[in-house]
Amino acid sequence: EKWVLRLGLKRLQSFSNEGTRIPWVSSSPGGTVVMPLGFPCRRYHFNVWSLSQYPLVYMGNITIGTPPQEFQVVFDTASSDLWVPSDFCTSPACCEYRYTIPRPSFTCPTFRITYGSGRMKGVVVHDTVRVTIGNLVSTDQPFGLSVEEYGFEGRIYDGVLGLNYPNISFSGAIPIFDKLKNQGAISEPVFAFYLSKDEREGSVVMFGGVDHRYYEGELNWVPLIQAGDWSVHMDRISIERKIIACSDGCKALVDTGTSDIVGPRRLVNNIHRLIGHYVPCSEVNTLPSIVFTINGINYPVPGRAYILKDDRGRCYTTFQENRVSSSTETWYLGDVFLRLYFSVFDRGNDRIGLARAV
Repeated sequence: EKWVLRLGLKRLQSFSNEGTRIPWVSSSPGGTVVMPLGFPCRRYHFNVWSLSQYPLVYMGNITIGTPPQEFQVVFDTASSDLWVPSDFCTSPACCEYRYTIPRPSFTCPTFRITYGSGRMKGVVVHDTVRVTIGNLVSTDQPFGLSVEEYGFEGRIYDGVLGLNYPNISFSGAIPIFDKLKNQGAISEPVFAFYLSKDEREGSVVMFGGVDHRYYEGELNWVPLIQAGDWSVHMDRISIERKIIACSDGCKALVDTGTSDIVGPRRLVNNIHRLIGHYVPCSEVNTLPSIVFTINGINYPVPGRAYILKDDRGRCYTTFQENRVSSSTETWYLGDVFLRLYFSVFDRGNDRIGLARAV
């Protein structure tokens, strides 16, 4: 009998309201760090993908190790790796809860990742650990431990659990979703997100199937541009039937780890000129919907969805510029979009399903 595991997520306000930080791009092996004995370390070629830092985050609890140590992580469809802070991390940015292994030490090669908003140094460890999501268990799961973090001060989550394809793992380690799939722990190779509009409760991530109570109508299936990345072709972005971006078609990454909608600087600036970066809060309900057309289907995002309040009570537009240039026009459809549309990520058929969320 098919079953679906549902894990509750919490939506919390983070330290910044200055918009999404799209990471860029650099990583390098190098140096050594003292780590507990018993972890066979490997020297990896690093291939880093996106990781976001954001004013609103959706987090869930996982446990690692025996005895279990609990962490709050962001479930991120734009990256592929699981990492948490280690007790070797002395940076102020490291969270209160750190992965602790009181054993003798040995020398392990390190890696470095630089993001648009900060950087980290860490190691990839490999042991017979238990990574538990609800009642799913992945044994012998490789994961990253940060030993230095800069630029992440004030964050309210411990780490990141990546749900993208394994080919973009920075460590070369098998991602936890693939491990669960290979172990037969989930009935179907799919997962899905319902991001509640409620400030605190109601959001869930589902593994192994879809709960139809969380969306209306039928799922619209969109093929990926290519297997290996949760990106789809977007036809256009328009306001009141006037195309304002993506005029010749473009790439859209469906990204649960990004809070806003992120695009090229020139086009985001054009949207700000049309609507305003800050708008009077009394006018939010009068703003036009911005329509994203994907695979011939229109997905409108009304003003009340793309306008949020900052910590000073000012209403701002949640369209943010990508500070990394790209050879192709690329948009990141983050939580602003996904609060409106239930999303299904189908690894078995390399496609994404979208439907209006309840």
